Amino acid sequence: MRSYHLLPLLTGVLAGCTVGPNYAGPPKAVPDAATPAAFVRADAGAVTEAPPVADWWKPLGDPLLDDLIARALANNTDVKAGEARLRQARAALGEQRANFAPKASASALYAHAHVPGLNLGSSDSGSGSGSGEESGGGGGSTDLNLYNLGFNASWEIDLFGGQRRAVEAARASLEGSEASLADVQVSLSANVAKNYLDLRDRQQRIALGRQSIALQEEALGLTRQRFERGTATAMDVAQAEGQLASTRAQLAPLAADRDAFMNALAVLTAQEPGALDASLAAAGDIPLPPASVPIGDPARLIANRPDIRAAERELAADTAKIGQTEAARFPRLSFMGLIGIGGTKISDLSKLDDFTALAAPQLSWNFLDFGRNKAKVHQSEAVRDEAEARYRGTVLTALRDAEDSLARYREGRVTVAALARARDKAALAESLTEQRFQAGTATRIALLKAQDERNGAEQNLVSARATLTADYVAIQKALGLAWK
Repeated sequence: MRSYHLLPLLTGVLAGCTVGPNYAGPPKAVPDAATPAAFVRADAGAVTEAPPVADWWKPLGDPLLDDLIARALANNTDVKAGEARLRQARAALGEQRANFAPKASASALYAHAHVPGLNLGSSDSGSGSGSGEESGGGGGSTDLNLYNLGFNASWEIDLFGGQRRAVEAARASLEGSEASLADVQVSLSANVAKNYLDLRDRQQRIALGRQSIALQEEALGLTRQRFERGTATAMDVAQAEGQLASTRAQLAPLAADRDAFMNALAVLTAQEPGALDASLAAAGDIPLPPASVPIGDPARLIANRPDIRAAERELAADTAKIGQTEAARFPRLSFMGLIGIGGTKISDLSKLDDFTALAAPQLSWNFLDFGRNKAKVHQSEAVRDEAEARYRGTVLTALRDAEDSLARYREGRVTVAALARARDKAALAESLTEQRFQAGTATRIALLKAQDERNGAEQNLVSARATLTADYVAIQKALGLAWK
């Protein structure tokens, strides 16, 4: 009897065994003391150490942009697909957890058999249990009915932790799916903002381009009048015509870009192309970034970016799968149970005290597999190594993104400031030329030229402002937007 008492204890001890490597966290992709160079290079006025916020677009102060991003996050098809993958991962984790419990099933059976060459005697004829009928030629046959209700159950003991590793891998995959969904949301919000900025840039440049066309058309008309009066040459007319044609040609690609960006915004918000044309047709100002950009602690970059979190969770899942594969090399212990009632008459189903029962433990071990399971373990280890390499690459790419975006933003601020000064100088030149024109010391053509140059400087400043805000968006994406 003592041996029977030791069996549950032995089973419990073995069940506490979990083979395979324990996940100890992600590897260090960069030294602890390393600080991205762009954080050091960034001028003090460009960045602050305040932590970034998830709704990074709110400081831009554009209600229409806020609405577009909210619509995209709620309805975009990529987000819906990511949410579906997240539900799949939750269901997979639930399935793995359920595998710890026994499996039970019920069955009901009715069978009729006609057995030739067997005569059970006339006394059974006509009975509910069966019938024996003599057939010609001295042979005999018997008809049998069989009724049965049964229940069976099986339970595999997780001796070496294979199932626990499966649950561990499924949990890590679920957390990776959550991070992947956040990464989709990060990329989507940045993509909406980038298309919106490009749209506003094209709309303003089209409006300024049309102003330039009107100025150049007037200048061309005056140049032709001067040519007819002999005070201008044919070269002057040809140059004015060429400049006007060039300016007109620049509007066509800008208009095509404008329409493409409106279509892109419609699709990003899960609408058909053209659905947002009415609400986006009016040109609006380009939203500008705040005076300083909060970036937080650079060391938290790895913790914030969803793509890094997804890569780390994939590494954790692949590490757990090594133990799951390793457990398949060891013996498996399972219990099987069967209970059933029935007989040759349907009334036998009511005899609950007359039942068939079977309980049996089963120990199986595929020890002679000629290295198949060992090869699978090596394969799982290689998959883990690949995931670790991808994780390191993702971290380095994230640091490069932060470096590039901060460097571009810093230089973009310098560019905007320089082009703003150039626009102011062009405006001053326009004002002085207008004063000279009013005083009669400058021609109307000179004034139109000054106005066109100021218009060109304004177009350059518009493009630089759009680029600067796009660089701000790139910084937020590179920092992971602190998405929750």
